[in-house]
This record gives sequence, C-alpha cells and structure tokens, in this order.
Amino acid sequence: MVNWRKITTFAAKYYHMAIQAIFRRSELLLGDEAMSRIGEKRVIIFGVGGVGSWCAESLVRSGIKHLTIVDSDRVCITNINRQLMATSKTVGQVKVDALRERLLSINPSAEITALQQIFTAETAESFDIGSYDYIIDAIDSLKDKTLLILMATQTDAKFFSSMGAALKLDPTRIKIAEFWKVQGDPLARALRKRFKRDGHYPKRKFQCVYSDELLENKLPIDPDDRGNGTIAHITAIFGFMLAGLVIQDAVKNS
Repeated sequence: MVNWRKITTFAAKYYHMAIQAIFRRSELLLGDEAMSRIGEKRVIIFGVGGVGSWCAESLVRSGIKHLTIVDSDRVCITNINRQLMATSKTVGQVKVDALRERLLSINPSAEITALQQIFTAETAESFDIGSYDYIIDAIDSLKDKTLLILMATQTDAKFFSSMGAALKLDPTRIKIAEFWKVQGDPLARALRKRFKRDGHYPKRKFQCVYSDELLENKLPIDPDDRGNGTIAHITAIFGFMLAGLVIQDAVKNS
C-alpha cells in the first residue's frame, strides 16, 4: 500500500532543500542571519520597465521573498531591447504578469504580488505603501514620481529612487547620491523645480541612482512612442544598483 503521507513529507523536505540550495552562494557571503532577515523584508517596486524589471530580478535572486510589482502597461515590441521580461514571446502580455512568471521560475516559494495599476493621486492610498520595508521608485511620469516621493518620504520605509536612464551609454558614469546632491540629471532638476514651485518638499533625504551623462537621439523620435533612446546595460545597472541599496541596507541592519 502506498504511504502517501510519507511521500508527501519527503517531497516537501526535498523542495525545502532545493530552495535553500538556490541561495547557498549568497549565504556564504552574507551569513544565515542576514539571509533570514532579507527573506522577511517586504518590498514594493513602482514601474517595472527597463530599470524596475532588473531591480525585481536582482532582489528575488538575492533572497527577497515578499515583493509587490506595480505597472499598468503591456509588453510592446520596443521594450525588448532593455526590459527583462520583454521577449518576442511576451509581446502583448501584461508586464507585471510576465515578470511575475519569470520571478517565480527563479524562486517558486516567493510571494510575488503583481498589480496592473498605475500610481496616481487617485490610486495612491490603495497601495498602503507604509506597510512595506522598502519602496522603490522606477516611475517615468514626472507628476506621479513627484507624488510618490512626497508620500514615500512620509513613511518609515526606506525609499530609493531612479532618476533618468535614457540617453546614456557610459556605465562608469552611473552613481548614487542623495537627491538634493544629484547633478547633471534633467529629471532630478525637473523634480526639484516642481517641489519649489508647489512649496511641497520630501520630508526626509533619500538615495538616488543617476548618471550625469546626457546624449542626444541620433534619429527623430517616433510620435507614437515618444520615448528617448535607451539601452539594456544602462537600465539594468540602474536596476541592479537600486536592488543593491536594498540588500546592503537589509544586511547592515540584520
């Protein structure tokens, strides 16, 4: 007679061992206690395009198990050159769904919440951002980015933001700085101008990933796309650096 309980117990034990093996190299570097703390952290990423998608991948590969990804778009063919989950097979799919599938193929035990939404003044309260340990801003819209910065810096969560990753080519010029010390980035300049215009400022300091390089498009912008030229190694480095800020902070405070 087949002992299904024994088989189920063995399968569960094997599954647990397999998940542990995924992070063996990380444990060698960081230690068991740090990895345990990383696994407890709750992270939300707003925008999973060229920057946010790579950030999500790095976080999950580094041991983050509780991740919420927010984006309203679907994969389009022009995303393929720089967005992690964008391939010829995923064109037309909801971005967060395609990315969630990818992340779960890395760690099937992770809790990945995919929200096909956009962060705006009308939806902001629905995300309960104060319940997260880390908030990652990879939003393109100036208006929505401004609001997220203002709201995120009023919470107790650690907040990290990506400035503009378009029109860059030199990876050695990508840096991290406190927002008010970011230099040479048009998006940071536009954000500061808006804060001053409206008389509302971030409640506390926060770290940004940025580059002071600014190139020009070689060809006219497609009026149907309106996006500037972007390339994978730059957006990926931005995303990896954001993930690095999260992991470094989690390890430091473990």
